[in-house]
Amino acid sequence: MQTTVIRIREHGGPEVMQLETVALAAPGPGEVLLRQLAIGVNFIDTYHRSGLYPLPLPAGLGQEACGIVEAIGPGVSEFRPGDRVAYAGGATGAYATHRLMPAERLVLVPIGVPDEVAAATLLRGMTAQYLLKRTFPVKRGQTILFHAAAGGVGQIACQWARALGATVIGTAGSPDKLKLAARWCDHVINYSEADWVAEVRELTRGQGVPVVYDGVGAATFAGSLDCLAPRGMLVSFGNASGAVPAFNPALLAQKGSLFFTRPTLGHYIATRQELLDTANDYFHIYEHGNVRAEVKQRFALSQAAEAHRALEARHTTASTVLIPD
Repeated sequence: MQTTVIRIREHGGPEVMQLETVALAAPGPGEVLLRQLAIGVNFIDTYHRSGLYPLPLPAGLGQEACGIVEAIGPGVSEFRPGDRVAYAGGATGAYATHRLMPAERLVLVPIGVPDEVAAATLLRGMTAQYLLKRTFPVKRGQTILFHAAAGGVGQIACQWARALGATVIGTAGSPDKLKLAARWCDHVINYSEADWVAEVRELTRGQGVPVVYDGVGAATFAGSLDCLAPRGMLVSFGNASGAVPAFNPALLAQKGSLFFTRPTLGHYIATRQELLDTANDYFHIYEHGNVRAEVKQRFALSQAAEAHRALEARHTTASTVLIPD
């Protein structure tokens, strides 16, 4: 059969993304053939496209989607044709109408989770899960700072943190995004205009916060360190404004024996059991209504370049999906 895919043959801007039709083999041992229903668009896709995180070329893009199992290969027993499944992380290539996937990287989607939510938020939901429960386990009564609170990860993580009993200070870069973030944060701050470090200190009575979750990167790095209480942790999990600058580790000592970590989802879902536990924890909290994840932008697969331009221009909120043409 044939599949329509987005591929890049060189790294660069959105214009390097090309729509191609290619042959797709029957599923081999341990593989599943998926007809994709919706495809998630994430900031890491722009890093792969631009070469910040270079891929061997030519390459597909995209790391998550929701689809229907159409066929299974030899040795696959966990899934059967007709199952609705999702995946996030691992090999790129999700920007496609059909795709072969290792069965071990798929998870069943519960009936209460819509296609677009599963496609656009599984990666974000699992990211929120490991950030809040394993990288720095949030405890009831703590006050935390989460940057880009109106974004895809921020939307989920801030709601989840409140469900865990934390007080959430969220930042955003525009009045519209602050208004959106205020729906799930206890306090919101504009990090592009306000003296947001002073505001965080005031909200915490001068103590600072035990943890800052930062997916923005360069623009917020220095200020994030100044928001931390002694022995606090800066969790840097993204580079939306550019990579964090090189720094002398002695800086962490000077500012209060701080911790700095740069985690990535792949290391938290490396085994089959970790993947299932992480995904199911997210699906569980979504189905029970403690976290509501919204899909705000929809583009046809053929409009993938437009989706990237919107994402990089910070014109998106919540989650974005591509719909196979």
